Amino acid sequence: MAASSRSGPVRSEAARQAILQAAVEMLAERGYDHLAIEGIASRAGVGKQTIYRWWKSKSAIIAEALLEGMILAERLEVPDTGDVRRDLTAWLRAVGDVLLSPQGESLARSLIAAATDNADVGQRLRDVIAGSGSGAVSTRLTAALGSEPHLPPGAPVDDISEALVGALLLRALSRTPLDDDAIAALVTVAVGPPSL
Repeated sequence: MAASSRSGPVRSEAARQAILQAAVEMLAERGYDHLAIEGIASRAGVGKQTIYRWWKSKSAIIAEALLEGMILAERLEVPDTGDVRRDLTAWLRAVGDVLLSPQGESLARSLIAAATDNADVGQRLRDVIAGSGSGAVSTRLTAALGSEPHLPPGAPVDDISEALVGALLLRALSRTPLDDDAIAALVTVAVGPPSL
């Protein structure tokens, strides 16, 4: 049986960065469906076996690039203007626009595939997008607890954030548009109706 992916030569940070950068560039140029390990290796100046030693698939490479902030970093962060309704609305619109684009659909599929292959990737994606990282949904909701009129103290911020991210992913996978009415409904479910 083959050794674990962490055995063998020490992982070169320069090679890792070159691989991630090559994957990001090629994703932008060609889309996920036309991304190939051979092409990434060629552009990064490494052998295919170097890539396969560290990642199981192209989806795992793309997931790591996302986790490193090389893809969509500014779109994944929830703004904090002091109005949680406005912030969630802006975030849902921005992320929805990305996920419902042709490249975004491929990206969503690749992230789900990477998380399916590796539970650690799934947990890290959850932490970055919905969890407690800087700019994550839970972080923004926690900041709103009790200090803004729409989110009462003790609200289950982790559950709310996971529900919002889940709704976005389901819409991306089903190719269901996220229009203004749908965004307003999601925000109302998350933080309650607007104040009168």
